[in-house]
Amino acid sequence: MKKVLFVCTGNTCRSIMAEGIFNNAVIKEAMEQFRAYSAGVSAYDGACASKNALSVLKDWNIDISYHLSKRIIAEEVGSAFLILTMTREHKRVLLELFPEARRKTYTLKEFAYEDNKNITDFSADISDPYGASEEVYRKCAMEIREAVYKVIEKLRINSSD
Repeated sequence: MKKVLFVCTGNTCRSIMAEGIFNNAVIKEAMEQFRAYSAGVSAYDGACASKNALSVLKDWNIDISYHLSKRIIAEEVGSAFLILTMTREHKRVLLELFPEARRKTYTLKEFAYEDNKNITDFSADISDPYGASEEVYRKCAMEIREAVYKVIEKLRINSSD
């Protein structure tokens, strides 16, 4: 099993949405050798996914109601095949704490779009929707979903080599 670890701040919005989207997609793509997990660089252990994250993903038939937030720990980092952060700041903090993870840590967009040199108009960060409307969460989830699908395409191509 190759573990993909998604990282954000509190592990109640972005990273859990990425985990849910990824795990749902790899099942549909018959790529079950990959499994996503999530954590936060400043998370409090045991918080539920945000109400709007639950609602948006439920609309896509993805259930993240099982989720309880957790803070990033060395064991999670060490066992990850790939670590994808939601922002450059998350990546910086993670690598400050775990410099040994440098070769497998990227922002989600950096990894998803690194082969497309024509992309100049996107931010490397996925903005935090925490406390915002369901519509803001939906836009965030769509941005995450697009990048996650690109990651899955890359993993499919690289795993068939």
